[in-house]
Amino acid sequence: MERITDYKVIVIGSGPAGCTAAIYLSRANLAPLVLEGLQPGGQLTITTDVENYPGFPDGILGPKLMDLMRQQAERFGAVFKMEQVESVQLIGHPFTITTDSHIYECESLIVAAGASAMQIGLPSEKALQGFGVSYCATCDGFFFKNKEIVVVGGGDSAMEEATFLTKFASKVTVVHRREELRASKIMQDRARGNPKIQFILNSTVDEVIGTKEGGITSLKLRNLKSNDVTDFATQGLFVAIGHTPNTQVYAGQLELDERGYICLRHPHSTATNIQGVFACGDAVDHVYRQAVTAAGTGCMAALDCEKWLTHERITERWDLPVGEEDRD
Repeated sequence: MERITDYKVIVIGSGPAGCTAAIYLSRANLAPLVLEGLQPGGQLTITTDVENYPGFPDGILGPKLMDLMRQQAERFGAVFKMEQVESVQLIGHPFTITTDSHIYECESLIVAAGASAMQIGLPSEKALQGFGVSYCATCDGFFFKNKEIVVVGGGDSAMEEATFLTKFASKVTVVHRREELRASKIMQDRARGNPKIQFILNSTVDEVIGTKEGGITSLKLRNLKSNDVTDFATQGLFVAIGHTPNTQVYAGQLELDERGYICLRHPHSTATNIQGVFACGDAVDHVYRQAVTAAGTGCMAALDCEKWLTHERITERWDLPVGEEDRD
């Protein structure tokens, strides 16, 4: 496999965090390589209207926003490659990043790998993925025209998915395991005000019934209060129950918390436990998980990285007491 040493900085991930980092690095004349992974543009590429990103008063489609970010980064010299990271070697410099196509060496690394949709965990769910089970309404909603479908989840993502799917489906039923939804009030009100959406609370999906040839025909729903299991007729299942960080490849090298999110060394930096490795976006943040906050941390990571490269391991100074860092 070809070994490439052309890039001083590599950014892993091409969502709002990765693209923003690439913009700032490029404008600092560092010309980073951005490894896009299997989902170029990150989660926003499977999002419909983005109404809360500053600068777009009428909203913007998620894929369009990410395309604009990429163009901006490329304008200043960033290089994007659609390669998936398979392993990393972060002990000692230079770092080694092995993808499905090449081996790269770099002096500094920014991890903006994002997060992936969580699954219910049923064998029948896995067996019918792509045959009625989906995790992306904008990708697959078109295939459910005039059908009755179920969305599992109670957060903003589930409400957005359900609302979007009413453009195609004849009826959307939201199934949530708790008595109350976790979504913000505006998203709940929007979903509850849609005549095509109904709710089944205090319930979980026990099994997905169907075949690859005929698709889904029903779900077995368990009421968590009565423990009764009933058959619920449906022709599609969209799972919107959260995400898990794409950080498995860094385990044993980068410090991760119990949920797999990358730990940062300092509350006011993006430095990790390894000198020269910085992290940002949804691989770090399990609280806000917004495009704008991801972009903000991508900016921070690029600035931290540029300072580290320029001032020779400046991160060592962050261990000094507050106010002491400017006295040397």
